[in-house]
Amino acid sequence: MFKKLDKLILHAFIGPFFATFFIALFILVIQFFWLYIDDFVGKGIDFITLLKFIVYLTATVVPLALPLGILLSSIMTFGKLGENFELMAIKSAGIPLLRFMRPVFMASGVLAITAFIFANYMIPVAELKMRTLLYDITVTKPAFDIKEGIFYDKLDGYTMKIGKKYNDTTIENVLIYEHSYGLQDQVIIAEKGTMTISKDQQYLYFNLKNGWRYQEKGNASTRETEFYRIGFKEYKKVFDLSSFKLSQTSQSAFRSHYKMLSVRQLSYVADSLKQRSVSRKKEQLSLMESSLPLYLKDSVWNKTSSQKRTFGSMADAIPDSMEQTIIQHIAVKISNLKNQAELLSFDDKELNKEIRLHRMEQHRKFSLSLACIIFFLIGAPLGTITRKGGLGLPLVISVFFFILFHVINTSGEKMVKEGVLYPYAGMWLSAAILIPVGVFLMQKARKDAQPFQPEKFYKRWLALKTLFRKKTTDETSAD
Repeated sequence: MFKKLDKLILHAFIGPFFATFFIALFILVIQFFWLYIDDFVGKGIDFITLLKFIVYLTATVVPLALPLGILLSSIMTFGKLGENFELMAIKSAGIPLLRFMRPVFMASGVLAITAFIFANYMIPVAELKMRTLLYDITVTKPAFDIKEGIFYDKLDGYTMKIGKKYNDTTIENVLIYEHSYGLQDQVIIAEKGTMTISKDQQYLYFNLKNGWRYQEKGNASTRETEFYRIGFKEYKKVFDLSSFKLSQTSQSAFRSHYKMLSVRQLSYVADSLKQRSVSRKKEQLSLMESSLPLYLKDSVWNKTSSQKRTFGSMADAIPDSMEQTIIQHIAVKISNLKNQAELLSFDDKELNKEIRLHRMEQHRKFSLSLACIIFFLIGAPLGTITRKGGLGLPLVISVFFFILFHVINTSGEKMVKEGVLYPYAGMWLSAAILIPVGVFLMQKARKDAQPFQPEKFYKRWLALKTLFRKKTTDETSAD
């Protein structure tokens, strides 16, 4: 059962955790938007679509924000307790360090399980919806915006230029090319007019005045064509804007991606790909062996012992008239075998890469969950050692360790994709490096050691400086 001490420490941890978690969540979402800012600008995306995308994106970065929130809030919680001398009072009561850290450790364990459940069940769905929506936004054309004096070619079948534009409606010196893809493009020139968009934003209306329409009619295969020039006082041109609308791609197009699968699905797909790779190798090797000519197989020549006694080698058994034909035939066969071998090698590499990606994602779900506990092992002792609360020093330390974790994790992931490391080695590399750091800090905190005191580093620097000067003096006196 929880005692008053546990409730005190949990109460001190929960507030900073929620604050730092949402701050980390916000920073990660903003970082993603910076990567794709060019795909969003000028697309005319409505607020509901943008809100849906933000919700999906936020869900995908929750397992990454949880460890950072735990790290920062652990340092802040225990640092504040140490700064207010509450840790000293707890230790003086005979309560060991691991005992009063237990409630936060249990909370970190619950959060680690939550992170795994979220990564296994929620993220595949959110990732699928987000990637589908991101694809639709990326392929959507920029929102309709014609600038003065610049040719605009985003409308299918048209290129236009407007000399002057007033209040986004009144236009002057209008030039429109209507691509016929046969004879000359049809051209419309007008002195002025108005530009309006229908209420449903499906059509663009140009009400032009005082202009000319140039058009050529006839067969493109002959020179006998007719050229028309039609003058007008008023002319209405309608453009279809349906191609500017955000289309909805079917989610099935991205459902097979490894990021959209749970742990069980990843394991099933990886095993299926492995079996497919093995069976494909056997089929290809059997096919290549069956395509070999009989006279290239040693077994045929070895069985015909009477021919071996008559001829010293197989080359002696081939008539001179057939030698060139056989050589050409063998060259063609060998070339075909080489192409089959290269294709088999390429397919094998691609299948192995797919297997690595699925195994990597499978290990990632566990490693990110364990990162919650690892960052507690780092943050809690650091808080007791530094004894600094607030957002100053704890924030600096948290950012340093999180960047270190992210760099190691990204490097491991890259090496897995390139086939340098096995999936389990690449995805657990950060844990293998940071767990010893956490254990070291925990041991220092249990002994009330202060490994980060500036005075110690300064004294060691002075000692090294004095030793260096003494050595230089001895060498000079010896000379």
